[in-house]
Amino acid sequence: MPYCCQCGNGTRDNDLFCGVCGARQAASPAASGGMSPRTASILCYIPVVGWIPAVIALASRHFRQDVTVRFHAFQGIYLFVVWLIVDWILSPVAGFNLMHGWSRPWVLPGLSLVFVLKAVILVTWIFMLVKVSHGEHFRLPILGELADRSVAEQK
Repeated sequence: MPYCCQCGNGTRDNDLFCGVCGARQAASPAASGGMSPRTASILCYIPVVGWIPAVIALASRHFRQDVTVRFHAFQGIYLFVVWLIVDWILSPVAGFNLMHGWSRPWVLPGLSLVFVLKAVILVTWIFMLVKVSHGEHFRLPILGELADRSVAEQK
């Protein structure tokens, strides 16, 4: 049960004002109809599908002025683009052999590089999930700079 921030009397979850003293209550994210900026930032780093909440966060009015959420949304999208580059471009190139056409992927040493790159991206997603969940603002080396520029262009 929440309590009034002014007088300490009990209030209901969705009360905007205290029933005793009339003081305005701090609106929780659930009461205001949205989600917290921290939750929105965390959702941007869900492996492989984090681009969907990132696009939603960038398009929503609720986070239009929130620089931190917009930064994490852009950085999450850029991390997903790196995943797509590895998956759609490097993976097929590593699986093609000029002499025999398409060869067995487990034989080629180039495919192991693709596996390592995908593992690094997956670990980066998990690393960013942990950092954002602890409230830390971490910039990835190249993608963080791109995200900073994207946020600055939006102002």
